[in-house]
Amino acid sequence: MSFTLWLTLAGVCLAGAVSPGPSLAVVVNAALRRGKAAGLAVAWGHALGVALYALLTILGVAALIAAAPALFTAIQLAGAMYLIYLATGMLASSGPTTNRDGAGQGARVRGLTDGFSIAFFNPKLAVFMLALFSQFVRPDFSSQALAVMVATAGMIDGLWYSVVVLLLSGSRGADALRGHSAQVDRIFAAILIALAGYIIIGVLA
Repeated sequence: MSFTLWLTLAGVCLAGAVSPGPSLAVVVNAALRRGKAAGLAVAWGHALGVALYALLTILGVAALIAAAPALFTAIQLAGAMYLIYLATGMLASSGPTTNRDGAGQGARVRGLTDGFSIAFFNPKLAVFMLALFSQFVRPDFSSQALAVMVATAGMIDGLWYSVVVLLLSGSRGADALRGHSAQVDRIFAAILIALAGYIIIGVLA
């Protein structure tokens, strides 16, 4: 794979990563409420989910998901339920942790789980990867070239959300938001519930 082709792929992956959605809300909330380490765990858990869908696309599994309406719908509904689960946790939050710059093993594991689940329960990622990789994959590509494509999708996603976390961790505005953590949690919870409702309505309509 030429550098020009890789650069184009990286640009498209970055455009997909920066588009707002529930993933951004979960990453930002984790960074504000549980600290930088937890936010980074969410970011790279999400990146792992993105890389998995990229791999499934190359293996042809993503095409099966997109072509099977029942399976696609089931994953969408599972994703909506997970958004509601996350929202209830935000509503029950008592505020940010006292150790904002660090996180225990449990917080990091939870961050990885949340990030991965947000990506995995979003079957539209499969559609996006199908549309994306169909423009770049060539029959003569080696397994190394395909591995680079998968790694590119995951790394760019993880790096983007890591930048978001680091910017929040070093900003005065983030400290001000933490001072109103209960209100911020309610706002994020409302966003996730609204997105879940939108998904459910779209599926059942």
